[in-house]
Amino acid sequence: MTSFEEAETEETVTCLHMTFYHPYQDSKMVFRCLNFCKRERVRADEVARFGRDSSVCHYKLMDTRVSRIQFSLQFYRKLNSSEFCFEIKNMSKKTKLMVDQTELGYLNKIDLPWRCIICFGDYQVLAEIQEGESMDYFETHFHLAEVPVVQERHLPSLQPVPENCISPSSFPSQGKSPMEMDENES
Repeated sequence: MTSFEEAETEETVTCLHMTFYHPYQDSKMVFRCLNFCKRERVRADEVARFGRDSSVCHYKLMDTRVSRIQFSLQFYRKLNSSEFCFEIKNMSKKTKLMVDQTELGYLNKIDLPWRCIICFGDYQVLAEIQEGESMDYFETHFHLAEVPVVQERHLPSLQPVPENCISPSSFPSQGKSPMEMDENES
């Protein structure tokens, strides 16, 4: 057998893509400690912490308005399932964390949706999960947004558009049943 035949089967890796936005990034450089555009491997048993304290946070945000530990992400596998997920927990006593429309107070946690916007203070983070198979580690891949991700997310709708390019919502009678009229009626 050749070395190719003896090689271990490659497995895909779950990747958490995060696109960061702050209105004063150009002047304050709050994301200067994050490694953009390069995937970073994180062991599955580690908790990924975001905040300003480099002694406990894996990902440091350079802003005195950010808590020592702002939030944490825990990678896990659902019970009786092969599906991997992330749990997000607000670690800030002073700042609420918004995950889409869900507000998290201190120590509140929820499952991270496969695509969502995380907000705290002036920060906006678009998080998207790319599924994988590895149980040993996951990857993070950070991107920097030049426009607010809230604004970016509301661009194209994933609703189908009819071939004639007329959206059903443009009709004022939407929701009403069609009425039959005599051509002599006005």
